[in-house]
This record gives sequence, C-alpha cells and structure tokens, in this order.
Amino acid sequence: MDHVLLASRETKEEREMRLRSLFNFFDSQNTGYLDYAQIEAGLMALQIPAEYKYAKDLLRVCDMNRDGRVDYQEFRRYMDDKELELYRIFQAIDVEHNGCILPEELLDALLKAGIEIDDEELARFVEHVDKDNNGIITFEEWRDFLLLYPHEATIENIYQYWERVCLVDIGEQAVIPEGISKHVHASKYLIAGGVAGATSRTATAPLDRIKVKLQVQTTRAHLMPAIKDIWREGRFLGFFRGNGINVLKVAPESAIKFYAYEMLKTFVVNARGENKSDIGTAGRLFSGGLAGAVAQTAIYPMDLVKTRLQTCACENGKPPKLGALSRDIWVHEGPRAFYRGLFPSLLGIIPYAGIDLAAYETLKDLSRIHLLHDSEPGPLVQLGCGTISGALGATCVYPLQVIRTRMQAQYTKTTEGYKGMSDVFWRTLKHEGISGFYKGIFPNMLKVVPSASITYLVYESMKKNLDLE
Repeated sequence: MDHVLLASRETKEEREMRLRSLFNFFDSQNTGYLDYAQIEAGLMALQIPAEYKYAKDLLRVCDMNRDGRVDYQEFRRYMDDKELELYRIFQAIDVEHNGCILPEELLDALLKAGIEIDDEELARFVEHVDKDNNGIITFEEWRDFLLLYPHEATIENIYQYWERVCLVDIGEQAVIPEGISKHVHASKYLIAGGVAGATSRTATAPLDRIKVKLQVQTTRAHLMPAIKDIWREGRFLGFFRGNGINVLKVAPESAIKFYAYEMLKTFVVNARGENKSDIGTAGRLFSGGLAGAVAQTAIYPMDLVKTRLQTCACENGKPPKLGALSRDIWVHEGPRAFYRGLFPSLLGIIPYAGIDLAAYETLKDLSRIHLLHDSEPGPLVQLGCGTISGALGATCVYPLQVIRTRMQAQYTKTTEGYKGMSDVFWRTLKHEGISGFYKGIFPNMLKVVPSASITYLVYESMKKNLDLE
C-alpha cells in the first residue's frame, strides 16, 4: 500500500479523509452503512449508467459478510484492494516508468489487448480520464476514474467501462457505446442486438400482419374481419407470414445503420472543427437520421418482399414461395419495383427520429423532476419514456407508412394502379378521408410496449450470455 500512497502523492491521513468523504457521499442519509439503493443513487449522481448494474456488483464485492449492506470498514477494504489492483495495471501500462501514462503507452496497451482505435477515439479516452487536461494520465486520475468499477481491471474491461460511461443516443436506435464498432467485441454487440430484434419482431409478428392487412384496405377496414381473413388463409401460421424475411433483415439493417452512424458522427465532428465525444442533439439527429436512411435503402427490397408476402393472395391454400415471388417481381415489374415506396419511407425517418428524441428527453426530464425528485431515471423509467416517445413518433409519421405500404403492395402498374406517392395521398384523402391514413394504427400501437420491452430484456440477457456485462 505504501507504493500506492507514493504514486498518489498523499499521506495516510489524506487518503483516509478521501475515502471517508467518498463513503459519506454515498451515505447521504448518515445511516453508517450503504445499501443497494444508496449505492445506485450515488453512481447515478456520478453519471455512471444504471443499466449496466454496477451498483449490484459493487455491493456484492464490498459486502464481505453478505448481510446486504456495506459498513465503512468493508468499504475501505474494497478500496485498499482496488487501488492496489489499479496501481499494478497503471505500472504495466507506464512502460517508461515516469509516473504517468502517455497517450502512446495507452494505445500500445489497447493494441496488445486486441482493441484497435483511431487517434480521435484515443484522444477522447485520454481527455475523459485526464481531468487537468495536460495530455497525460496521472495515477490519481487513473485511480479516480476506475475506483468504483467493480470488476477486474484488465485493459479490455477498462476500455469497455470507458465506452459505457460515454454513451450516445441516436434517436430511434437503442443507446450504444461510443467506438464500439472498433471494439474487439463489436460482433458480440451486433449478435445481441440481432437476437433481441429478431425475438421482439417474432413475438409481435401477428400484430404486424394485422396492421399491414388493414393498411392496404381501401374500403372500410375493421379489425375483427381482418383477423378472421388471416385465420381463414393460414390458421395460426398465417399470422406469421413474412416474419422470416423480417427477421433476416434485422442483423444487416442494424449493422449498416450502426456503422453508417459512426462514420457520419466522425464527419460531423470534423466539419465542426471540434474534437468532442458529444456531437450535440442536432448532430445526433442528423447522423442518426441519415444512418437510418442509408440502412433503410440498403435493405428496402427485403422490406418490399415482406409486404408482398403479407398481402398477396394464397394459391391452392398456400402463400407463394419467397424465391418465386422475388423472381416474379424482377421479371414482370423490373428491378426498380423493389424500391417502390422508398421515398415516403425515407421521408419519415428524420421527423420520427426528431420527435422520438425530443419526446424522450422531455419525458426523462419530467420524470426526473416530478417523480424521482432530481434523481437520475433508472432503466425501467428510461424504457417507459422510450416506449411513449417511440409511440408518439410512430403516430406522427404513420400516414407515410400507409402510403409506403400501399405502394409496396401494388403488384403491377395498371390503369387503376397508383402512379406515385402523391397519387396515393390524394386518392386516399378523396375516398377514405383523414382516417384512411391511420388504418391499422391500433395494432401498431399495441406492438410498441411488448416490442420495446422484449427487445430490452432479450438484449440484456444476451449481453450476460456473451460476457458483455
């Protein structure tokens, strides 16, 4: 422990005061011990994300006698062990043994651990830890950054921890750590997101089928007759028609959207001439929206084929095969047919992301002020805010979804067929009124809560199974 004191340039008395002050910070109620609620509140106040359950893990490693609470002596023993652990890895990275970590030393340590990052990301890493902004990391800065990290302090875990305390939100997409595209575990995050998305889409597939069925009806659309039609066509499996291709497009859509966002975010930072990890709300909206447009364009043919599968009539009691349907579209309608309805689809991305993001931030602020008394919202509150904001955004752009679906479902350009987006709009308005643009919105709204909840729960479970916690 003497080596640690020497590295931190503090006396035993100063260290004791620092640890006592930190314990008192968590023990805001002066109970003399820390429980889960106090640790979680303290970490939130320090802006350490609650969704990674560090409070639970910190309580577990500190609670020596397993009574569910941590007294000062237990807290201090954890700090002794953690500071010694941090000192050892600090010494291993500080190859020049000059008492500080240089950016190039940190880069070498990351590369040896299999983590490739660029100069910009390295600068953000150093900037986040380097509190006095002198371009190097002292042991005190290193210690203060990692002291409350409850897991083993390997260089890989430390990098992952830095990612998690530097979160970005890209609108309708889930919160994703910065720089994860270059991380050694990038594929694992994409797998977790893909499985979560596939599970939620499968669970809500019947609602999606009903929604599409109602969207393409130009006469009066009623819920129960639509359900009976689907049941008559294919019984139980009829409600899952088109779900296979819907699941197949989850992974490429997520991957393309994610990597496009990373590149666009870098472009925004460079265009502004700044080197900051937070690109601001406008930057996130622009990057997230454009990344969504790129991903939507790339996978759009799969989306169109899915709609055709869900809306086409059965032959001999069976829906058409995927390959045969795709071939028929190519032969009889041409390759451009695979992008029919793309424009209204792209037109709704930016408004959806903007409304979703604005509503989410507003709801989160309101919950912080009126429900949580200035405490940071936990994962369940965030999930609730995200669900409501997503539903609001989806409702506002729903008419564009109806227009897109009707254009997708149109088989050939006949004299009665739609001639474009404006033709769909005016004919729908003339014959069906405003309500025509909201056909199928009820099952669509029913999808929102289970879809968000299932995605969240499965994603968290997959992270544990893939050792991403």
